Amino acid sequence: MSERLLEVDRVSKQYRLGAISARTLHAELTSRFARLRGREDPNTKIGMGHYGPNETFWALDDVSFNVDRGDALAITGRNGAGKSTVLKLISRITAPTKGEIRIRGRVASLLEIGTGFHRELSGRDNIYLNGAILGMNRAETNSKIKDIIEFSEIEPFIDTPVKRYSSGMFVKLAFAVAAHLDPDVMICDEVLAVGDLNFQQKCLQKMRDIVRDGRAVLYVSHNMRTVSELCNRGLYLERGRLAYDGTVERAIELYGGSGARSLKQDLDSLPHPRGRGDTMRMQEIEFLNTLALEYEMDSAMEFRLKCVAHIADPRLRIRLIVKNSITSPIAMTQTEPFEVRAEEVFERRIRFSLDGLAPGEYVLKISLISGTPRGTSTYFDTLEDVSRFIITDDPARNAGFLWSERLWGNYRLKPLEFVD
Repeated sequence: MSERLLEVDRVSKQYRLGAISARTLHAELTSRFARLRGREDPNTKIGMGHYGPNETFWALDDVSFNVDRGDALAITGRNGAGKSTVLKLISRITAPTKGEIRIRGRVASLLEIGTGFHRELSGRDNIYLNGAILGMNRAETNSKIKDIIEFSEIEPFIDTPVKRYSSGMFVKLAFAVAAHLDPDVMICDEVLAVGDLNFQQKCLQKMRDIVRDGRAVLYVSHNMRTVSELCNRGLYLERGRLAYDGTVERAIELYGGSGARSLKQDLDSLPHPRGRGDTMRMQEIEFLNTLALEYEMDSAMEFRLKCVAHIADPRLRIRLIVKNSITSPIAMTQTEPFEVRAEEVFERRIRFSLDGLAPGEYVLKISLISGTPRGTSTYFDTLEDVSRFIITDDPARNAGFLWSERLWGNYRLKPLEFVD
């Protein structure tokens, strides 16, 4: 049984709206007297108004979850769902209104650029400062400092005050410090988006190493690609409440709002990209051989596509691009060319073989294009994320394994064969 590092037990966090203290005692008193007399606060900006003393907001409402050694936990949800509030409570930047958080071990937090750094101190001094905050003595920090500086890639500037650092340099040093000072739980909230792509990949690999060493990572990001690559478990928060705790794939699906799957869709009213849909336009799609857009492995999808053509074209094609649950393209297919006449309303019934697609959730991108013998294409109409569908799992087809999109991808190859 894994050792438990973190317990979040029925935690709630309440804020008073508009409750911001004044900068001086005089301003605080004048604001308070104005409110008592029912007058406008002289210290607020024009148009800002004032919230009453009883107006409150629950940023978190009765949230509970645990984190064990070896967990890489993604916390997903839309803006305002409570993700950053959870991390601030765990980091003890603020206290919960209700509930209890129990931590066993060191917690290193990377929440906002510059958090935990003294801007007047150099990068080297801030490394020692952060080590002290985490309970490490100078000898322990000395044993780590070379690795920290090397990982941060800012060695020429390590003795420069950090107030002169760019946002990218801040992130590089902050991550290097948080990752190398032996935290039992490492918390990372979106800040890697500031760094360059190569450094992001290096950070993701470092977090994988932390998990492999039997520690834990809590990761918040709107980049579902990095969430899918790093995490082995996911939470989904909605309006301050914990709506899901389970696989990272399902947490990503909930974040993407993939619940509704309609068998008949009005395409004409969907937003079309600028310059598309004027000469030819897709109007309606209806899925024919399914009750809920769920298909078994190696089956086929059938749909009817209704379109209108305002111009003639002798080489029109219907193109499908299949995207995975994090909306990355994984495959393309298209029809043979066919002819349409000007001002023609036409329908085509299409069969799409799903052979090779692994279990998981997918989304379609559909285009009307005209191709030439030279291989160039003209796009008449394109619609992103037309409809989501599911390939259901069948362990018998996977030699008894439940398919993992995160580990194995979206395409299931044919079985390997022994050659005599």
